Amino acid sequence: MDTDHVIRRRTAATVRMILLTALGLAFIAPIVWMISTSFKTQLDAGTGTSLIPDPFTLANYEPLTAWNGKTPVLRWFTNSAVTATVTTTLVVTTAALAAYSLARFTFRGRGLVFAMIVATLFLPGFLFLIPNYLIVNNLGLIDTLPALMLPPVGGAFGVFFLRQFFLGLPRELEEAARIDGAGDVRIFRAVLLPLAQPALSTIAVITFLASWNDFLWPVYALTTSNRLTLPAGLPLLQSAYIANQPLIMAGAVIASVPALLVFLLFQRKIIESVATTGLKG
Repeated sequence: MDTDHVIRRRTAATVRMILLTALGLAFIAPIVWMISTSFKTQLDAGTGTSLIPDPFTLANYEPLTAWNGKTPVLRWFTNSAVTATVTTTLVVTTAALAAYSLARFTFRGRGLVFAMIVATLFLPGFLFLIPNYLIVNNLGLIDTLPALMLPPVGGAFGVFFLRQFFLGLPRELEEAARIDGAGDVRIFRAVLLPLAQPALSTIAVITFLASWNDFLWPVYALTTSNRLTLPAGLPLLQSAYIANQPLIMAGAVIASVPALLVFLLFQRKIIESVATTGLKG
């Protein structure tokens, strides 16, 4: 092998590694700063520039363990966990059923229905605030957690993503199951769903993180302090004139941990899903 070619390859690999390292540090630095500030005193956070807290304190986390009161962060955390879990279950279930129908069943207007579903992906989310509010209000669910769980069920992305995945699966598997006497429900449950685990995991992670981090809709749908979710409740930790940065960062750390854990646990499934999802129309 030519010496110049080897040198160019090594130089390119070194530059690529430097760029990836710099990019990784750019993403990690705010997280490190957030965690460090959460263990500082208010004075140290306002005047110090070191990442190492001096003095180190856990006092910022003590007010966040309250279940009742003006800022019941523990209750907000529970509300977020329940809302995100139930929403994820509903979205994955309905999206899988709709995607299976659109991918495998032939009926009049199937293409139009799918086109209308995909068209909603091009609309900004805030356009649905008023319609969703009117629907939830007419159902008598304002200021309840179900008000946060129902609107995402009609999302189009999960249907689109899973339909593309189902289209990429060979029909021979279903035909073999039909020969053995399996019906549509059994084929869906015993054949397609196990094969679709990577895609289902991807939709579950995306839905969970979207529900967990949602701020705008809970602010509109919830009014009682005890029923708020973490993103909607954490701004209450900041007063009108004084910003307690360590306390706010402690709340942000608590809000970030579940999201990071979910992504770390399912990142392999997400990569597998992206690598195997078909783009067949």
